Amino acid sequence: QAQLVESGGGLVQPGGSLRLSCAASGLIYRIKAMGWYRQAPGKQRELLASITSGGSTDYVDAVKGRFTISRDNFKNTIYLQMNNLKPADTAVYYCNLLHAPTTWGQGTQVTVSS
Repeated sequence: QAQLVESGGGLVQPGGSLRLSCAASGLIYRIKAMGWYRQAPGKQRELLASITSGGSTDYVDAVKGRFTISRDNFKNTIYLQMNNLKPADTAVYYCNLLHAPTTWGQGTQVTVSS
């Protein structure tokens, strides 16, 4: 059964770093483009970064130069390295298919605060 499990979130000071992981069970996640999304309190979920099965990446301007998405197709895991974190990055972070997302996982909370 297809399933997404995000981990790696936590509390970090501004300027700090975190590395999020997304364990994806299911063949579809290995062969399709994936994305990292986030949802801040009171806001809609937004796409931050995407990666194709071949490793091509794309980022929204808000995270470009600070976040790096990667994937390990053997481990069926997608990563998001987040550097120079800002309070505005505080949100619950999710991974899912880039196109036609499936059932969402529980997400992982990232809080950036001094």
